[in-house]
Parts: sequence; C-alpha cells; structure tokens
Amino acid sequence: MHPYIPFLLEDIKAGERPESVRELSTPATFEEEMEEIERWVSGGNDEHNFGYYCGLKKEQFPPQDQLSVEDIKRVFKAFERLLFSWNAEIDLPEELPWWLRYQFMLKTLGEEFTPVATGFITFDFCSGYAPDCEFGKYCSCLSIWNEANKNGSP
Repeated sequence: MHPYIPFLLEDIKAGERPESVRELSTPATFEEEMEEIERWVSGGNDEHNFGYYCGLKKEQFPPQDQLSVEDIKRVFKAFERLLFSWNAEIDLPEELPWWLRYQFMLKTLGEEFTPVATGFITFDFCSGYAPDCEFGKYCSCLSIWNEANKNGSP
C-alpha cells in the first residue's frame, strides 16, 4: 500500500456529509421539497463544484501511476461512500479500467454541484454521442452507436 493512502482515506472520510446535516436538511413539507428541486433545476445559488462541498482537491490525490490497482480500489470505494453521503453517485462503464475510474473520480471534484436532501445527483460523463465520448472505447453507448451506423441509421 502506498504510504499516503491511510491519510487520504481519512481525508475522504472527513469530507463525508455529516449525518446530522443530512437529517436536518430534509424538507419538512412538499412545498419545501419542490423549492429544493426548483433550486437544483435553476442552478442553485452561485453553484460551487463538488470539491468545495466535500473539502477535497485533486492535488490531495497521488498520481495514478504511483498507486497499485488495490490502492485505487480502496480510494474509489471510500470516494463512493463520500458521494453517497452527499446524495450523489458516479456512473462509469463496467469495463472501464481502474486507472481511468480514478481519473473520472478526481474529475467529479471539479464538477458543478448543488447539494440535495432528497433524490440523487449522478455524475455521468457520457453525452450519448459515442464518437466524442470521454470514455473512448469503453463507452457503454459505443456498441449501440456502431450497430445503428452499421444498419444505416443517422
């Protein structure tokens, strides 16, 4: 294990949204819930990135080439728990190698984010347009795209 990993896991754990905040921020009425949804749809109030809310920066994470696959898996699983505490998740293709998962995980820190008390925010980096997808050959839409083009669909 990389010597920095235990400290990084502590930092990730510290970035989790406290349970008390999650419980207190749950809308009490239907109207409050609709206001929260409207705030999210309209882009919130001076929306910040996810790193702002969880207190983490990309610079805190070692470069992937310094980590083993097991280190990356440990960090990724901790990061998934962090995301879950903020009612968020990351959607990545199953075939995506761990080193690329790590890169996309770090990318979430710079993504705009509005905390919500109900529902879930999904970080999804696929536009559905396979030729320009950031996932490249691992894009889940690629096989559908190729099949449609093979059959002459636009």
